[in-house]
Amino acid sequence: MSALLLLFVCLVLGVLVRRWARPPAGIVHGLNWWVLNVALPALVLELIPRMKFDAGLWFPVAAMWLVFFGAWLLFAWLGPRLGWSRGRVGALTLVCGLGNTSFMGYPMLQALHGQAGLTLAVVADQLGCFPLLASAGVVVACLYAGRAPDPRRIVFRIATFPAFIALVVGVVAGALGGWPPLLDGVLHPLGATLTPLALFSVGLQFHLQTGERQLGAAAWGLGWKLLLAPALCWVLGAATGVGGLVLTTGVLQAAMAPMVSAAILADEYELDPELANTVLGAGIVLSLLTVPLGNWLLGA
Repeated sequence: MSALLLLFVCLVLGVLVRRWARPPAGIVHGLNWWVLNVALPALVLELIPRMKFDAGLWFPVAAMWLVFFGAWLLFAWLGPRLGWSRGRVGALTLVCGLGNTSFMGYPMLQALHGQAGLTLAVVADQLGCFPLLASAGVVVACLYAGRAPDPRRIVFRIATFPAFIALVVGVVAGALGGWPPLLDGVLHPLGATLTPLALFSVGLQFHLQTGERQLGAAAWGLGWKLLLAPALCWVLGAATGVGGLVLTTGVLQAAMAPMVSAAILADEYELDPELANTVLGAGIVLSLLTVPLGNWLLGA
């Protein structure tokens, strides 16, 4: 309970600072830089060498792919029938196909299931959601914005992402027996900064817009992201014999709020940015209720 309270406090602090204080310019960029380039790689380097790899780990990764491509199929089918623009279809595909599996997923899985849940959350994020953002997410953004994707840039973006490099190094370190205790004592406190800083950053960026013309599309998007997509992932896992914490983690990561970076990508490509930010803000708030509820329904 105290771990979940920490998430809520950090998020609310960010919202309050954004509303009432005068944070220095560039604070969000600085916090995100630290989280993505220092805290997240340190966390990956700490956890991955301790992981016991088995065949069941395909599921958290496959769940991320099901969420993204399911969103693309659903909104591409719904769009023409509901009179949506191509920009709206692209925006919903991005923000409702890609989850906040790091900034919110890591802290929530750690709060709900400790280090074991956090380790599996890293697998879902680093092998599932992040490669999707950097590859299929960019392709969707380009297609619906009328631009041509650059394959070389996509590959370079994945290969040079610090946490992905840390993942590769961590696998090698695990095969060689892990890190010496002295180095573990450095990686752990660095990785521990991810939870408070990530949620504080999310709070600073929290922005909720409402408009009658957005409500229907936002309801479709969040209905997929927070309810239908995780339910389908549970069906996939149960049908293929996946169980325990692997099933729970895959379903909960599928149920995470929309990804902040996906909303930024939609804005960069001018894909209905107002709707993207509305879905992002509402999704963050609602997921604080739906993810713990989903965890309870899974019997975890």
